[in-house]
Amino acid sequence: MLSFDYARARSATDAIDRAAAGLDPRYLGGGTNLVDLMRETIERPRTVIDVTGLADEIVEQPDGNILIGAAVKNTALAEHRLIRTRYPMLARAILAGASAQIRNMATVGGNLLQRTRCYYFYDGAARCNKRAPGSGCDARDGFNRIHAILGASPACVATHPSDMCVALTALDAIVHVEGPEGARRIPFGEFHLLPGDRPEIETVLKPFELITAVELPEASVSPRGAYRKVRDRASYAFALVSVAAALDVADGKVSAARIALGGVAHKPWRAHKAEAALIGGAVTLEAFRAAAESELVDAQPLRDNGFKIELATRTIVAVLQELSA
Repeated sequence: MLSFDYARARSATDAIDRAAAGLDPRYLGGGTNLVDLMRETIERPRTVIDVTGLADEIVEQPDGNILIGAAVKNTALAEHRLIRTRYPMLARAILAGASAQIRNMATVGGNLLQRTRCYYFYDGAARCNKRAPGSGCDARDGFNRIHAILGASPACVATHPSDMCVALTALDAIVHVEGPEGARRIPFGEFHLLPGDRPEIETVLKPFELITAVELPEASVSPRGAYRKVRDRASYAFALVSVAAALDVADGKVSAARIALGGVAHKPWRAHKAEAALIGGAVTLEAFRAAAESELVDAQPLRDNGFKIELATRTIVAVLQELSA
């Protein structure tokens, strides 16, 4: 590991000022991803600013929205009464991720910024445009069973690893950030980027901007949401496919739907086509499958991951059946 300067921020403003004054800075939350990347010399910050003491509360706002501080630990969020009762899909998504020990350390802000688990990203001998821009992508013709089937590009086929972010996408969360130019709010669906020809740029964050909170709007669809994760083993494995969904049914027809997918794209994937296909339709297995297929019609599988199309279709259908039962 390379040497670096370390400082513990006293406030968001202090953290931003230190980042702006430092060399190649990184903000440190729980460190469950950043420290690993530093050990592997994939991340090489010269300045590390510890923000773990900032914004670690969960507060209900006067308008009914929930404001979650960026330093809130994953375990604390999943166990919070308001989250378990009003946003159960989020609690389930968090508990499906990593191990209890990691959830006890990992923060909300850090979860949003964790990087892909693509084998070639971690292999310094491999070509990876995300790690070394312009070098190529060995995953395209390599072992690509875990890679993207939606929204990929010739430059990158990596997937986003987060479970939490899939649920936050379905819930239309809002990311609060602060930076040298002031504060701003970013709709969650716009926060992460598809790879295009610049896969190393993963979010819309500007230089030195710091995530300070995530806001959950008061639920506009049934709070009885669900999260289902399909993986190779029962614990401590990243999703091959995951589905976060909520459904409202009135008079035998779908009146509202939220669906997001994980394990299939470079960012948490909002299933807008499937949602549109469901609205006003019957609550039947056939309708659910048709909606799922409409979302996957543009999938572009690689040599080893074509199975994800049918797996995602079946998982969406299973979750919708669970919600409509």
